[in-house]
Amino acid sequence: MKPYILVVGSSNTDMVVKADRLPGPGETVLGGAFLTAAGGKGANQAVAAARLGADVVFVAKVGKDVFGQQAVELFKKEGIDTSYIAIDEENPSGVALITVDSHGENCIVVASGANASLFRVDLVAAEEKIKHAGLVLMQLEIPLETVKYVAGLAAALGVPVILNPAPACSLPDELLSAVSILTPNQKEAEMLSGVAIVDKAGVEKAARVLAGKGVKTVIITLGAGGALLLDGGELHWVAAPIVAAVDTTAAGDVFCGALAVGLSEGRSMNDAVGFACAAAALSVTKMGAQTSAPMRGEVDRLRDRP
Repeated sequence: MKPYILVVGSSNTDMVVKADRLPGPGETVLGGAFLTAAGGKGANQAVAAARLGADVVFVAKVGKDVFGQQAVELFKKEGIDTSYIAIDEENPSGVALITVDSHGENCIVVASGANASLFRVDLVAAEEKIKHAGLVLMQLEIPLETVKYVAGLAAALGVPVILNPAPACSLPDELLSAVSILTPNQKEAEMLSGVAIVDKAGVEKAARVLAGKGVKTVIITLGAGGALLLDGGELHWVAAPIVAAVDTTAAGDVFCGALAVGLSEGRSMNDAVGFACAAAALSVTKMGAQTSAPMRGEVDRLRDRP
């Protein structure tokens, strides 16, 4: 049996509006197309990994409402194991309000709902699944204490942990030392490292600062600029395929899901990052979060392209 990827994280329903530009403070902008789509960083990463061929177990919490019911049904259709998704009897499912401009850039506000009540008690049944996972993938749209607990347990069991530190917040060194791979974007890397990133030298410095906090491998994602990999003390720049961006929502999530798949298949770190860059590039050519996650054949064809 191939190793499965265990994702612990958030599930949201995204409400997306397209507009020519993002509004400033106090400003109203008339938008265009509106769509409702499944989202949440944890769910996005779980779906991305499943579409790329991985066996995925998703640990999350949703409300006892139509959004939660629809989310669980969608996960099942993607072939994801939903046995460890808890139902919150008191709080609604999470939602995200997203505005996307004509260049594909976005701004997002999240109402966490049930995601904020995913606590250690909800993970008791999943502890055995953590023990036997090929790797554990997490983000920061659930309580930090829950992330710390899962990372510590996985590390103690020898299970690699990928942490996508988004939304960005201050992280204790005890958590970072339990993380095998940290995948911040540029802004998150700046916040976590305290290094202002204005050029490649800044990216490399930020990566080394983060590695100095105990993280084994640091991957800083840079959108169209690809990614910087710091692994075993060595720096590697990995290019991203050139595509026409429509919506960057969930590109980082697709990257993380694809990275987890690549590593679970035994790829080298460099090759796994290249695979993840290709998957993320494809995701920005489509609208939405989970709807933009590519299938395996799409990624393989893009990587084979001259």
